[in-house]
Amino acid sequence: MHDSLVRGTIVTSGDITKNGWIAIDGERIAAIGTGPAPNAARVLDYGENCVFPGLVDGHMHTSSSLGWSGIENATRSAAAGGVTTCVDMPYDVPRAVTNADILADKIGWVNRTAHVDMGLYGTITKQGGVGEIPGLAQGGVCSFKLSTYEYDAVRFPRIDHPTMVEAFAAIATTGIPVSIHNEDQELVERLTAEARAAGQTDAIMHCRTRPPLAETMADNEIFEIGLETGAHVHIAHSSVARGFTIAESFRAMGAKATGEACIQYLCMTEEDLVRLGGRGKCNPPFRTAAEVERMWEALVAGKVGYISTDHAPWPVDRKDFADIFACGAGLTGLQSFAPLMFTLLEERGLPLTLMATYCAERPAQHHGLDGRKGAISIGKDADFVVMQPGQFTFEEAEIQDRPELRWSPYQGRAICARVAATILRGKVVWDGTNVLAKPGTGQFVKRGAA
Repeated sequence: MHDSLVRGTIVTSGDITKNGWIAIDGERIAAIGTGPAPNAARVLDYGENCVFPGLVDGHMHTSSSLGWSGIENATRSAAAGGVTTCVDMPYDVPRAVTNADILADKIGWVNRTAHVDMGLYGTITKQGGVGEIPGLAQGGVCSFKLSTYEYDAVRFPRIDHPTMVEAFAAIATTGIPVSIHNEDQELVERLTAEARAAGQTDAIMHCRTRPPLAETMADNEIFEIGLETGAHVHIAHSSVARGFTIAESFRAMGAKATGEACIQYLCMTEEDLVRLGGRGKCNPPFRTAAEVERMWEALVAGKVGYISTDHAPWPVDRKDFADIFACGAGLTGLQSFAPLMFTLLEERGLPLTLMATYCAERPAQHHGLDGRKGAISIGKDADFVVMQPGQFTFEEAEIQDRPELRWSPYQGRAICARVAATILRGKVVWDGTNVLAKPGTGQFVKRGAA
């Protein structure tokens, strides 16, 4: 007899199986089938609802505005959104994750306060930090993160070209990928200064001062360095389809070059930024409706590495200035991830299997977590998100984070599914209404864990 049995319509990257079942022993998947099921001490029957692998958000920021105390409630929101594994960026307040000691400290916070499992990125200091790369790798980071644009000289620095070459070479020896925030600083700073001088501070100027060229210039330079050093270089967020074309061209030359699409770049446009103001500000910015279509073409063609949220929540009082340049850059997205992705696929008549592929399987593979995460497969963690199809509206008031972070660019959007349940390692952590996980239910997962 198995410990648990989950029944429903099973959605994987390769198939949709009605009247399917998944048997669980302990925290792992023990058997998978359809039709008559084996006996189990507990049966979770979700009828015709869709059971996906738990989503793996490969790019989010729990601690960029609140510090490590932000882990607790951000991961509550993740549980409610069907995200069973978060891979958290290293640019935290007040200090970035730049050495093994800081990493160990953050791991302690994850193990004490997280509601879902977490992998972690590491980074380096602006100067003299390359020597810490081996220690971070040994500590279990899933990826490294560097930037071509500086938001803060300590927390989020721009890494100059000589240091980036040195860092890429060191990272290449670890076999761990390095994600890059890809915007050209000189171009953005000049355009922003000119806009400010002209008194042009309305929302659309965020797009005009961070044009697609700012991304593609950065893309080419980072992939050139990757080709030279042998590092696996990854665009942290491409808002333009050309980024994936550039990555493809470098792969043809033998480089390890990939990129991800954040979900906002698959549905939000410049018009949405004008409508939302600061609540729609993120970097890179939203693009045109035509670019959104090109992004989908790249996704369907298999050029996109995976889809993430870049969840980076600023308190709402940091988002509501009339001057767009004064607003914090970042969106809430963890709790809307699964419902929105399901809806976008349904609206376009695309198979739901793409959600399992791009939002679970591929990010788990990229971050070296696929020994345990990202797929409904025997031996892997019993992580699932159950989606109930229907006509719903996304309500920001239901976000399971701190009150000042309960806002969403998707407020009021019609969605065609809701998260009916989230299961983490065999335990229900969201029952469709309440978060059942406690702080510490989630645990740190290191790269290569099996």
